[in-house]
Amino acid sequence: MPFDFSAHSHVAIDKAIEIAGNASGVHVLHVLAPFVPLAPEGVPVEWVDETIRMQHAVEMLRKELSEKRYDGVSHEILVGDAGTVVVDRAESLPAELIVVPSHGRSGLTRLLLGSVAERILRLAKCPVLVLKL
Repeated sequence: MPFDFSAHSHVAIDKAIEIAGNASGVHVLHVLAPFVPLAPEGVPVEWVDETIRMQHAVEMLRKELSEKRYDGVSHEILVGDAGTVVVDRAESLPAELIVVPSHGRSGLTRLLLGSVAERILRLAKCPVLVLKL
């Protein structure tokens, strides 16, 4: 299941654990967007080391999943487009179900930001449970 550090993601993990019957049947994936530094021409850009960025994300994810109820949940962090990466990883596991929290954005916000849940629904080869929260 995709995890974006929101309260909705925690609700989704709890639901995934309930469905799986135990935490060891749940795989949590956080997808980092590719880093694209932008700066006006002539202004130096301080590059962010991808290794440090990944280490920071790993530490944050471990902290988020440190509660006893998450013992046994596997987790990882990958880089790319969230919807595509989640679907590709689910297929490679192979996952039996993708549980996705939906933020319920609509209108212009959804149009501008895209919808990870919608992309997962469209591309996934396994069943997808979208939790509208």
